Amino acid sequence: MKKSKTETLRRMIEEGKLGGGTDRNEAQHKKGKLTARERIALLLDPGSFEEIGALVLHRTKDFGMEDQQFYGDGVVTGYGTINGRLAYLFAQDFTVFGGALSETHAEKICKVMDLAMKTGAPMIGLNDSGGARIQEGVRSLGGYADIFYRNVLCSGVIPQISAIMGPCAGGAVYSPAMTDFTLMVENTSYMFVTGPNVVKTVTNEEVTLEELGGASTHSAKSGVTHLTAANDVSCIVEVKKLLSYLPQNCEDTTPKIPYALGDETREILETIIPESNNQPYDIRAVIDGICDGGSFFEIHKAYAQNIVVGFARLAGRSIGIVANQPMSLAGVLDIDSSKKAARFTRFCDCFNIPLLVLVDVPGFLPGTDQEWGGIIINGAKLLYALSEATVPRVTVITRKAYGGAYDVMNSKHIGADINLAWPTAEIAVMGAKGASEIIFKKEITESDDPAKKLAQKETEYAEKFATPYLAAERGFIDEVIEPKETRTKLIKAFAMLENKVVKLPKKKHGNIPL
Repeated sequence: MKKSKTETLRRMIEEGKLGGGTDRNEAQHKKGKLTARERIALLLDPGSFEEIGALVLHRTKDFGMEDQQFYGDGVVTGYGTINGRLAYLFAQDFTVFGGALSETHAEKICKVMDLAMKTGAPMIGLNDSGGARIQEGVRSLGGYADIFYRNVLCSGVIPQISAIMGPCAGGAVYSPAMTDFTLMVENTSYMFVTGPNVVKTVTNEEVTLEELGGASTHSAKSGVTHLTAANDVSCIVEVKKLLSYLPQNCEDTTPKIPYALGDETREILETIIPESNNQPYDIRAVIDGICDGGSFFEIHKAYAQNIVVGFARLAGRSIGIVANQPMSLAGVLDIDSSKKAARFTRFCDCFNIPLLVLVDVPGFLPGTDQEWGGIIINGAKLLYALSEATVPRVTVITRKAYGGAYDVMNSKHIGADINLAWPTAEIAVMGAKGASEIIFKKEITESDDPAKKLAQKETEYAEKFATPYLAAERGFIDEVIEPKETRTKLIKAFAMLENKVVKLPKKKHGNIPL
């Protein structure tokens, strides 16, 4: 009899019938949503999934819950392989109590998180839950805290990825927020601490679910979401692509794709920098010219667009890229871009991913909004993150590197290994015009033609100071290179740095300016 029951359950799992009911499945399908098991089937290699806890039932006896029992208790957990590499996951099942988290639901998630830590493999959460199961009271809240605690323990040890594929509200949002990357599905997923009804009651604001916590809101405004996808299928494709750039754990190295070296000269890089130093250009064109064809995978694309971060491959090796974007705010550093770059830098450092920093920065964004918003402490986050990083770090200055932003953007002074500059690089305390107005103020004001005198002094200053050669004379720049040589130089530099070892002073941990 017991064997018969087990066989029935196994058949239900294989047929995708283990859940809260076919009517609710159909309703979700009409919205373009997949079931939990369909998502798992897409994510993992065929036949590799091994489920853990399929027979778990909740323990609640109140509010008539003893008559509502579903095997698995609203979450599917287990492990399998993605492109042949081990990964652990949980997929919340919205057809069972709206995916609400119970004590046993949380225990299942914690079990696979513990296994992921023990075996050193990525942890992936497919989130689709209405929040805590209110019939259980503090037990469900305790379940969330158990998960949060493990998120912190896993941080920096194994990659953690959260795919938000439905509702994620209240306490549920804090687990994804502590993972390394968060993805959201447009129009069917949302995240917020308090919903539109509470917002209206407290602040009298009228706001929709999508406006308050939809994918576009969190990808462009809050920065909570790193990547967005049009539907469940494309979201899972993005998760798999992201994993292809990452190691299994903090002691592993990134997977290397076979690559045969040839002529790595890239003539296209010679024509990207405009004649005028005030004319913008797209730094992504530089990235595409440097990296393996089509390999750049951008993170946080819609947020803080004055800086670009993402993963790419260089001669088959995975690297992380941080680059100022002259197309947005002239590439200045501000609060949001500093946080974005610092977060990405720390992730790469956690998981042994070498860093390439492309510099074209005129300084920090001025203004009361920035100063009152804490540009000092937020700019310091990027400075701290790069100074702390022990992975191979290479810098290429393409054009401007002014003021304190020169120091912050992976300068030699904060521990960068190799610093290169193009002939178009301008390394100075400030722009030639501003510097000339200060240094030569008396000469200019006493001149018969102040405008002509200013232009003359500006040219003199630029020729003397706003070049890479003075910095190269002092050893702050290792080499001034032709743009077309950049890819070749970087391949050699990262190969040379492959076995880099840095021992930091003994301490419990640093105190990054949060």
